[in-house]
Amino acid sequence: MTRRELLLHEIEGVPDPVLEEVLDFIHHLKARAGKDGLDTAIASESSLAKDWLRPEEDEAWRNL
Repeated sequence: MTRRELLLHEIEGVPDPVLEEVLDFIHHLKARAGKDGLDTAIASESSLAKDWLRPEEDEAWRNL
């Protein structure tokens, strides 16, 4: 059984009042994952800027 299948199986046995908490937790995890990706992108920006901010890059992207 895959992890997804196991999770779905477990959710089937969760009482209705607890499902709201499970859903909130899933939303929290998804938001945190998105934030972590954004943090990585922001941290990378300064190191990549030296390559992005060159006249050659501007020329390469001009016609797009």
